[in-house]
Amino acid sequence: MADKKDLEIIIATDCGSTTTKAILIEKKGGTYRQTFRGEAPTTVEAPFEDVTKGVLNAITEVEELSGRKILDGERVITPNSGNTGADVYVSTSSAGGGLQMMVAGAVKAMTGESAQRCALGAGAIVMDVLASNDGRADHEKIERIRQLRPDMILLSGGTDGGTVNHVVELANFIKAANPKPRLGASYKLPIIYAGNNRAQDQINEILGKRTALILTENIRPVLEKENLMPARHKIHDIFLEHVMQQAPGYPKLMKMVGAPIMPTPAAVGSMTEKFAKANNYNVLAVDIGGATTDVFSVFSGVFNRTVSANLGMSYSVSNVMAEAGVHNIMRWLPFKIDEQDMRNRLKNKMIRPTTIPQTVEDLQVEHGVAREALRLALDQHKSLAVGLKGIQQERSISDAFEQSASGQSLINMMHLNYVIGSGGILAHSPRRIQSMLMMIDAYQPQGVTMMAVDSIFMMPHLGVLAQLSEKAALDVFYNDCLIRLGTCVAPVGLAREGEKILDWEIIPKDGKGRSGELRFGDIFIVPFKEPDARIVLKPVRGFDAGAGKGSSHEAKIEGGVVGIVFDGRGRPFELPKADSKRMADLEKWYKKLEMYPY
Repeated sequence: MADKKDLEIIIATDCGSTTTKAILIEKKGGTYRQTFRGEAPTTVEAPFEDVTKGVLNAITEVEELSGRKILDGERVITPNSGNTGADVYVSTSSAGGGLQMMVAGAVKAMTGESAQRCALGAGAIVMDVLASNDGRADHEKIERIRQLRPDMILLSGGTDGGTVNHVVELANFIKAANPKPRLGASYKLPIIYAGNNRAQDQINEILGKRTALILTENIRPVLEKENLMPARHKIHDIFLEHVMQQAPGYPKLMKMVGAPIMPTPAAVGSMTEKFAKANNYNVLAVDIGGATTDVFSVFSGVFNRTVSANLGMSYSVSNVMAEAGVHNIMRWLPFKIDEQDMRNRLKNKMIRPTTIPQTVEDLQVEHGVAREALRLALDQHKSLAVGLKGIQQERSISDAFEQSASGQSLINMMHLNYVIGSGGILAHSPRRIQSMLMMIDAYQPQGVTMMAVDSIFMMPHLGVLAQLSEKAALDVFYNDCLIRLGTCVAPVGLAREGEKILDWEIIPKDGKGRSGELRFGDIFIVPFKEPDARIVLKPVRGFDAGAGKGSSHEAKIEGGVVGIVFDGRGRPFELPKADSKRMADLEKWYKKLEMYPY
């Protein structure tokens, strides 16, 4: 592999469950840029049953578009020389159903939750959380373990030196169930034990012979502290050594790459963390797909990820309808629609997942579903991205900024600096304002929040590349991956419609500033493209724009393809209850923002 300093030409792929996407990154001057991309169907399933076929097809398309010879048969030519080869090839994967795990912890709200955060952060889908106190009878637990067939199990419980009974009991349930792995009948199921260090010998005795047992540091060594990284690294290692080796064609792919393959969500999470750290931002990122919605957040340096496995835009659209309620989806539509007609439209989407909207009405229905899926996924994320439970509530001021709270969500919309949206409905909406307003309506950001979308879902490629070159990953992220939409300004408070709630002034780096006022119930755009400016907000009494009620607030803002959206609809934002008023308001806002062609 080329020395890290020598990376000039990089080829990266992301093997998704349906599509394998390849991108070419080249160093131009001192900056890395994404230059060409290709895609091909993923080939994990019959008739090919070899993931590398799809990879080679996607890279071949990049070859044809770029005129650069990258492949020699089934091998990536390295290092690059003239118009041939690349310095390194990297890849992520969620093909074959991604990484599916089961986690077990002694107490559901404590070690159970820590184990869940650990697995989710490593890019896994958590199939179930077992705990001593989860209300299931012993035989039900054993039956559940037997049914699931996960790729691996993460077992945790107890603080170091504490009682060992609960975690030993869980190990005995696993032994009794004798679970089989999802792939590869011939190998033992990997189990990571990351619990009380006093129980290691007993766990080894119970599970050592029957399973591929790996012992690592406790994820809750003491009540006040989480220690997730050692177990996360072990999950990655096992994903590569055990799970990937069983998937069709992966052993070949692992020989081709110049850095370990990462699960797609882990790579997106890694890129989100790098971006947050480089700018000292609190970031919320979402990837909304056909079947699942992933939410990533970094608040005060603490990273969290959740997977809403039942919220999506096509395969899971009926689940969104069931969880949100059909009326909550219909409330976003500026026209009258019969409830049965609405249900039929959504069921059609579920059985024909690749169809795209044909009329403005169809598009508005999809946007209504997206708002609810995003809202529900964020609610689920907030409930898991919390401080540690089971701790005394006495805290000093400095503690308030650490993850040592007691079950309070870390997600504070007023302290959120940046929202990044990705997934088809956000990245490919006909108009960029549609993506921005969907995220504003679903997330209800407060104060000043910058917003962007991932242009072609490049975050996985860049997350895996960051292992080798953080500069290359961040260069491409800023220049080619992020499409800056602009900034949302939303003061918190409620007033009567038409009342003035805020004076604002935009101060660009150079050139003429702009100023104006915001009235309650209004929403409008100030076109502004500059990447870096300041804004001064002077809210009236009773409204908070970021510095407390009635206090003046100055903040950094970013312009973009949409501009600065001033949202005076109040927080918490509630749509009018009466249908006629609600539809009239939606129509007025959509027209004002030029959301749809009228």
